[in-house]
Amino acid sequence: MSTPFSGATAIVGIGATEFSKASGRSELQLACEAVTAAITDAGLTPADVDGMVTFTAESSSENHVARNVGIGDLTFFSRVGHGGGAAAGTVAHAAAAITAGLADVVVCWRSFNERSGERYGLGQASRPMDTNADRAAYSWMTPFGLSTPAQWVAMYAQRYLHEYGATTEDFGRIAVIDRAHAATNPYAWFYERPITLADHQTSRWIAEPLRLLDCCQETDGGQALVLVSAERARDLPNAPAYVRAAAQGAGRDQHMMTSYYRPSISGLPEMGVVANQLWAQSGLTAQDMQAAVLYDHFTPLVLPQLEELGFCGRGEARHFIADGHLDPGGRVPLNTHGGQLGEAYLHGMNGIAEGVRLVRGSSVNQPVDVSNVVVTAGTGVPTSGLVLGRDS
Repeated sequence: MSTPFSGATAIVGIGATEFSKASGRSELQLACEAVTAAITDAGLTPADVDGMVTFTAESSSENHVARNVGIGDLTFFSRVGHGGGAAAGTVAHAAAAITAGLADVVVCWRSFNERSGERYGLGQASRPMDTNADRAAYSWMTPFGLSTPAQWVAMYAQRYLHEYGATTEDFGRIAVIDRAHAATNPYAWFYERPITLADHQTSRWIAEPLRLLDCCQETDGGQALVLVSAERARDLPNAPAYVRAAAQGAGRDQHMMTSYYRPSISGLPEMGVVANQLWAQSGLTAQDMQAAVLYDHFTPLVLPQLEELGFCGRGEARHFIADGHLDPGGRVPLNTHGGQLGEAYLHGMNGIAEGVRLVRGSSVNQPVDVSNVVVTAGTGVPTSGLVLGRDS
């Protein structure tokens, strides 16, 4: 049975900059462009906004964005930690604030020059020494060659292959699906550039068993969303994407992409925590989803997401994928915008925007009759997720 939180709010506006490798402008400008576009798409004005939520990793504060966009007084503002794990968490905070009466119109955003500026994929080794607890934790990994996100994820991927008899081709099928959808999305960086499984298998090693085509892009850009109450949403121009569920989760003995001390490292307990909440809040299950937007910073971590969410059993994701369920035209098409491998790496915020388009019926790769979409945020870190749906 769904909870009172379910369906009480809706995403009514989405806006983004172009996705590039060299934006040529500041991260603040990217943020302002995306936020302005989302407010316009919602049929509102900056003066209507009284709440703002972003990532702790965001370089532009709500003060600077609000002042430059023309937003006035704010009654609610917050930031969500853990990099890409924050994406759906921003919506959870916004929805909670609106439901609690702390704000009426909340903007969520993320912007960065992740290709032309600070490149997250470069890892920890060359970063200045810091005194925080995360840096201390990394000190147990970095001296042994575990410095970059790809290297951290490779540990999980290798164990997954070992435990379940999967192969790197099972990872490659995710990349092929993403690029097939990106190839028909004019906004995607890899528009008109699909790949084959053979292309994946011959791409160079990054950190075995991860190949180049298992790794997400580095992107410059911005993405923003606007949330209001369900009642107000009905008077706005676009079909609302109702927040059926929104949850955050951190698992026992959680680290930042290096949770190697658990009894098993072939699953994603933090996504299990999120999944349990999503289905409890919404009264739905994985079988009620007509599309899935799953965080794909690295292809191997899509497989345990499918398992934690209940699309298939433990160790069965490779068969679920090979049977074509996630393909274009499949039962639950995956990342219809192209994902972070094909469209852009915006810390998952562009995935939420695609979830909204799927509910609106305006995706460039629109499946037939989408009522509910599950959207996830970054994995290997404390994470978050959403179920978006049409008005029942």
